[in-house]
Amino acid sequence: MTTSTQARVRVPAQVYLLAAVIFCLGTSEFMIAGILEPISADLQVGIPQAGLLITGFAVGMIGGAPAMALLTLRLPRRATMIISIIAFSALHILAALSPSYSILMVTRVLAAIACGGFWAVAAVHTTRIAPAKVQGRALASLVGGLTVANLVGVPVGTWVGTQYGWRATFWAVAVVTALAAVLIGLTVRNPADEETGSNQHLPTLLKAELAAFKGPRIWLALATTALFQASVFAAFSYFSPLLTQVAGLSHDLVPGVLAAFGIGAFIGVVVGGRFADKNIFGNIIGSLAALALSLFALWLVADTGWAAIVMIVLIGASGFSIAGALNARVFQIATQAPTLAASVNTSAFNVGNAIGPALGAGVIALGWGFKAPVVVAILLALASLVLVAVAIRVERVWSARIGVARFEQSSDAIA
Repeated sequence: MTTSTQARVRVPAQVYLLAAVIFCLGTSEFMIAGILEPISADLQVGIPQAGLLITGFAVGMIGGAPAMALLTLRLPRRATMIISIIAFSALHILAALSPSYSILMVTRVLAAIACGGFWAVAAVHTTRIAPAKVQGRALASLVGGLTVANLVGVPVGTWVGTQYGWRATFWAVAVVTALAAVLIGLTVRNPADEETGSNQHLPTLLKAELAAFKGPRIWLALATTALFQASVFAAFSYFSPLLTQVAGLSHDLVPGVLAAFGIGAFIGVVVGGRFADKNIFGNIIGSLAALALSLFALWLVADTGWAAIVMIVLIGASGFSIAGALNARVFQIATQAPTLAASVNTSAFNVGNAIGPALGAGVIALGWGFKAPVVVAILLALASLVLVAVAIRVERVWSARIGVARFEQSSDAIA
């Protein structure tokens, strides 16, 4: 292929629309942290209880993504995305009208189920419409929507909640996601062979989807996703006390440092997506190694404020540079029937979101200090690298067994 031909390979515009929708979903997922106090005061619950709304959303994502994938297997993916977004918008209207904490919690869990369903199907749709040479970049673009949500959406949501009340943030998300559903209906098109959905019976479709879970390849990929995500969030969740109580920085600087982490994450997503298109395993190993080294460096320099900030930015870049490759790896394994596998991978990310902070809290509770979660994060990153090494060995055996040279391209930088 000539240079001029390569230059014409682009990520389809539809992908950026889906990334914008994920920006809205991500804003909703994380905005609760910025409006805990007004929710607590209005619904007359303690802040720790209000914080469980975040946990409820994570639980909904873990179980909801596979459930939605199974329920909508026979539908065209465009229809599934529209249904998911309409449900998400409607649930935010109910949340804005919630008279009690219990009802608000139910809306959060159900909204997470809709969110998980959209995530999984949007990722599959992206792999179907993006040229093979830019699939890693396209999948990374979806994650980029989530990163921008942390950078822009959450602060804006916090400001809206502070100025106009926490219910206003839910109204805003409801309106924006309703508009997103309209845009998807007008602009997103299924590939020609998927326009009418599947004519196969659900048991037949389910059997094909479950076939991807035979053997260790998919399980190693999912475990790597969970451990990697746990590593990042074991450290990230406790950056604030690390910066103020270990590095000695002012509380006023913490939001800026977290924004810098987000900028690093966005750069990582963009750069990592390009590497994932060339070498999936190379991208995964390089990102995990860089993450482990950045975490170790943070542990060494945590007492020095500005050095700690630099390391936190590098952790953001290295941690998020792997996202496109982890998703691409799952699609590489489950090529023929990827919907359920993609949804379980979404759940694996959220399992990591839950495990990492819990382990970090555990070592802090033992009295080991606010640097201890960084050590936990290092160990989790190293465990991820071990899993990848095993996955490479398994992939070589599998490739040799079926007589396919597919692995040779994805392991050029490792062999």
